[in-house]
Amino acid sequence: MKKMNIMVVGVGGQGTLLTSRIIGKTALNAGFDVKLSEVHGMAQRGGSVVTFVRFGQMVNEPVVEEGEADILVSFERLEALRYAHYLKKDGIIIVNDTRIDPMTVVIGASQYPENIIETLKEKHTVYAIDGGAIAKELGNSKVLNSVVLGLAAKYIGFSKEEWLAVIEKTVPQKTIDINEKAFLSGYEHK
Repeated sequence: MKKMNIMVVGVGGQGTLLTSRIIGKTALNAGFDVKLSEVHGMAQRGGSVVTFVRFGQMVNEPVVEEGEADILVSFERLEALRYAHYLKKDGIIIVNDTRIDPMTVVIGASQYPENIIETLKEKHTVYAIDGGAIAKELGNSKVLNSVVLGLAAKYIGFSKEEWLAVIEKTVPQKTIDINEKAFLSGYEHK
């Protein structure tokens, strides 16, 4: 496997940091050199959170530069649009089809863009999933990140069993079952 550059973006409280750690641990367990970088910014609930996960035979830098990401995993539509310029020409976007209004929209200073996923599809390969709806169906809206990760895992690589083993060791013990179900829902999503 070549080097893989992954960017995980979302809004504070969506599990962006946990997701990047699961990706990193899965790659590490598979024998790769792994570098993670977390850019919290306004990571309070509602603020943008950006993480980078890079792995390969040897990785020197933890940060993914603009135009270098193989995969952009986004837990919110606007975040995907905001960071799409980090993708390589043939990179892909995995996006949770959810709208969370940033503070500027809430106070009326700006408008939330329309047709974000359609706009992204004009230039990129996009796989969208309604992780929030699936998580609610499973009975826990907090596992939307595991749903989205499940879909992304198909494009990142590694076996389903490798992913599940890391999830089991990484999420809080009382949430293992629901996180595994959420991951499998995303993994099996068409």
